[in-house]
Order: sequence, then structure tokens, then C-alpha cells
Amino acid sequence: MKPQLIIFAVLIAAFLIYNFFFQLEDDRTNTVVNIMFASILFGYIALMAYSLLKKMKK
Repeated sequence: MKPQLIIFAVLIAAFLIYNFFFQLEDDRTNTVVNIMFASILFGYIALMAYSLLKKMKK
């Protein structure tokens, strides 16, 4: 479980760094990138929860 948490922390750090330093000029494109990034984060949370539930079932 520890490698998954490290990957999740890196994804969150990348999201924060993008929003603070590397935002795009166009607001629409920036919003699309933020939505995609958030979708990846929530998908990864779901994957971690699924794997944790699978381990608990054993």
C-alpha cells in the first residue's frame, strides 16, 4: 500500500505545482486540464480503495 500512497502524493504535488506555476493562458484550456487532472486523481483514489477492499476480503 505504501507505493500507492507515494504515487498519490506525487500526483497531488504535480497538480498543485501545475496550478501555482504552470497555468495556461487560455481559461477554457486551463479548466479542461484541471478537470482531466482531477479525474485522474479521483480515479486513482477509486483504484486504491478497490485494491484495499480486495486485500481486506482475503
